[in-house]
Amino acid sequence: MNKFADLIDENLEELAALETIDAGKVFSFETNVDIPSVSKEVRYFAGAADKLHGKTLKLSAQFQGYTLLEPIGVVGHIIPWNFPSAMFVLKCAPALAAGCTMVVKPAEQAPLSALYLAHLAKQAGIPDGVLNVVTGFGHTVGSAVASHMDIDCVSFTGSTEVGRLVMQAAATSNLKTVSLELGGKSPLLIFDDANIDQAADLALLGSLANKGEICVCSSRVFVQEGIYDNLVEKLVEKAKSWVVGDPFDPSTRQGPQVDKKQYEKVLSYIDQGKREGASLLSGGKPCGEKGYYIEPAIFENVTDDMRIAKDEIFGPVMCLMKFKTIEEAIERANMTAYGLAAGIVTNDLNIANRVSRSIRAGVIWINCYHHFDSGCPIGGYKMSGFGKDHGLEALEKYLQTKAVVTPIYNTPWL
Repeated sequence: MNKFADLIDENLEELAALETIDAGKVFSFETNVDIPSVSKEVRYFAGAADKLHGKTLKLSAQFQGYTLLEPIGVVGHIIPWNFPSAMFVLKCAPALAAGCTMVVKPAEQAPLSALYLAHLAKQAGIPDGVLNVVTGFGHTVGSAVASHMDIDCVSFTGSTEVGRLVMQAAATSNLKTVSLELGGKSPLLIFDDANIDQAADLALLGSLANKGEICVCSSRVFVQEGIYDNLVEKLVEKAKSWVVGDPFDPSTRQGPQVDKKQYEKVLSYIDQGKREGASLLSGGKPCGEKGYYIEPAIFENVTDDMRIAKDEIFGPVMCLMKFKTIEEAIERANMTAYGLAAGIVTNDLNIANRVSRSIRAGVIWINCYHHFDSGCPIGGYKMSGFGKDHGLEALEKYLQTKAVVTPIYNTPWL
């Protein structure tokens, strides 16, 4: 695994270019942030591989017992198109550390990174048959993985709709275990005491990073009424310098949506928002003469019952909403079927502690956003799924606990 990580570092630019060509991701972000985090993830779990062990048990009768942590077996990984390389190792690294073999089904929109990573894994010495990549469509290859009788566990990241199908297939086949990291409609709560510049930067980052194609996107931005007008003015000003264009251009902040289907879906939601009565402050139009580029859309006068405030859009669309009290902010933040992530911007420790314990979401970022780390588990509440990625918790879904008990005779103590 450490050799695999070294090869990822050595081939960083090739992987970054594949991500940009395949998924429209910004090349400078891939080379500086995304791909370096991929090799770090592999090294993190390489360090865990020889530290997985069971326990010696204290039994009540004349028996001794211990537990073994055993690999669950063959794992099926079904990964999305928004972070192809990162999602590949997010699933494969802990499964390899646990001793599992696996079949990876990459998204049909962006399969090249997975194929190249499998090539590097083979070069690193991972034996044939341990890490396998099968490309194809979800309704054929994905369905086959979820329903296969010889696959012991399926780990899926994608939409809640498809997550239901994965669970159904697992249940009707061999009752394989399932881990799901699904959709989100994450809130960012900005309180009156927040620094306006910092809050505006975090709101833009949370909503627009990776062109909004990220499951933890903070697409619902709640701003306390005391700073609302000043923050809106600052957001609109900063959004003007958000460069949309060629993802290979170093000055670009946002590339094209992944494909025509996603591009049209995002534009249809922007139209829906306008029809429902939300006010479009900036952007929201196709950008450039060709390609699937969209100017970031910032809406205000959004109500909680509007579709743009309820549905996961997976595009560069921000919904601004005003609140008065902490109680109102908490209540409205939780008014969603999802529970993947949330953000809090405040300088008051009491507010940060109270709100972070009140929001039902798997990760809460305070005065930061999109801060992922190999050691920090992520995963959903409610309809955002269950099971963890990152951190030592990610190993649990790929391991089984076996108890071993034997009698002991003439023991002087129990």
